[in-house]
Amino acid sequence: MFARILSALALVAAAPAALAQQKLEFVLNWVPGGDHAPYYWAKAQGWYAKEGIDLVLEPGKGSALAVQKVGAGANPIGLADMGNALLAKGKGANTVGVFNVYANSPQGLYWLKSSGIKGVKDMVGKRIGNPAADGARPMFPALAKANGIDPKAVIWVNIDANAKLAALKSKSIEVTTSFYNIHHIFQRELGEDMGFVAWRDVGLQQYGNSVIVNADWLAKNRPITEKFVKVTQRAFAECVKTPRPCVQALIDANGALKFDNELQNWSLVEVLMSDKFSRETALGIHDPGRMKADYGLVRDYIGLEKEFDVASAYSNEFLDRSIKMTK
Repeated sequence: MFARILSALALVAAAPAALAQQKLEFVLNWVPGGDHAPYYWAKAQGWYAKEGIDLVLEPGKGSALAVQKVGAGANPIGLADMGNALLAKGKGANTVGVFNVYANSPQGLYWLKSSGIKGVKDMVGKRIGNPAADGARPMFPALAKANGIDPKAVIWVNIDANAKLAALKSKSIEVTTSFYNIHHIFQRELGEDMGFVAWRDVGLQQYGNSVIVNADWLAKNRPITEKFVKVTQRAFAECVKTPRPCVQALIDANGALKFDNELQNWSLVEVLMSDKFSRETALGIHDPGRMKADYGLVRDYIGLEKEFDVASAYSNEFLDRSIKMTK
């Protein structure tokens, strides 16, 4: 009996100690959807926990708010449109992009063809409805100027994200904004009367959603940041390879979502993830040339309260260069 106790104690002593978990409150750009599936899948697989990360996924209310929260240190890490992050950095929000998700701009404008609108130039004097903290609003002046209209010539209407389609159908607004990864929902609801233009096709092709971190927090937490980025990069690559289990993990964690809808959402996310640099250099990379161009676009079309070195706004140091976008 005594020998068995000693043997059991020896096994316990030999077993590796559980890795201490550091809580990481990650604010999303919006409510959970197909584009967030890799985080939920990697969490369900225990990948983050294995690296000592207790990941808390916090639903967001727009990129502009996510940048504010991360910049102020309310959340150490978040997901936000890179254009919004650059604009906010000029106002003092000290954030750093560490993993790019959307290599292509996801932003789009939607309207009813029966309204007579054919493109951006026809939106002068029209009501554009979206949430007040939607990432499209701060960036719209760049789109407007690129298409030769005064950014102040449109009327912004505050509506809930879930009210966009109803507002279009009721004609309480003429135009709304939305990400391309839910394009299929607009197609289904508006049918042949759907008018649409992708921002990337009319002069505004810039990086979209990126994982951003608070710069002061990063300086004190580089090891945990590297672990988070590498797990996330691997998760996105795996979800491109086999999307169904990833989407199922999202559904399991967010019961109100529908599998088929979010799987379609994810398939459109894959389109947004793919560019020359994500395919040839590394999945999640911020290309220095593209970042310089994005900075110039924000500075010249929108304006920065204070200019800065764009190299301080992102870092590729935590990426695994062997992992690339395969589509």
